[in-house]
Amino acid sequence: MTIASAVVAAFLLVVYYRAPLDGKLDGTVIFWLAVGLVGLGLALAWQVRAIMTSDTPRLRAAATVAVGLPFLLLLYAATYAVMSENAPACFTQPLDRTGALYYTMTVFTTVGFGDIAPTTGATRILTMTQMAVGLLAVGVVAKLLLGAVDVAERRRTGSGPDR
Repeated sequence: MTIASAVVAAFLLVVYYRAPLDGKLDGTVIFWLAVGLVGLGLALAWQVRAIMTSDTPRLRAAATVAVGLPFLLLLYAATYAVMSENAPACFTQPLDRTGALYYTMTVFTTVGFGDIAPTTGATRILTMTQMAVGLLAVGVVAKLLLGAVDVAERRRTGSGPDR
């Protein structure tokens, strides 16, 4: 992880706690979540290409994870926070920003302590999408990044079918 990626991750956390999350609970919340996920996917595709041509592919892959994962988690946490602010009954207890981030982390890590649970169809669906995206992040994204590192290293050393 580079210092720059650590700074970006810290900046994302500050933005999460400082940004106005007082939007109304309507389609715009899900729209912005979708925009964030698509943007993250596009950034990932760009990073995979950059990793394959990098002189330091492992470092570049680590930096990608160090920025992309916090962005993903904070995106879901912000969505949960807006949902809970507008409809506190969406969860078994109202969530502030820290509570929303805590819930996001317990879902992502599959710990699921049980102290907070979704209570409506919308929050259950959103939680299921987070579970699916989390599995994709751990499995598919990790495979893509490691594959890009492998391609870059084979190109650099002159071994393998890429030369």
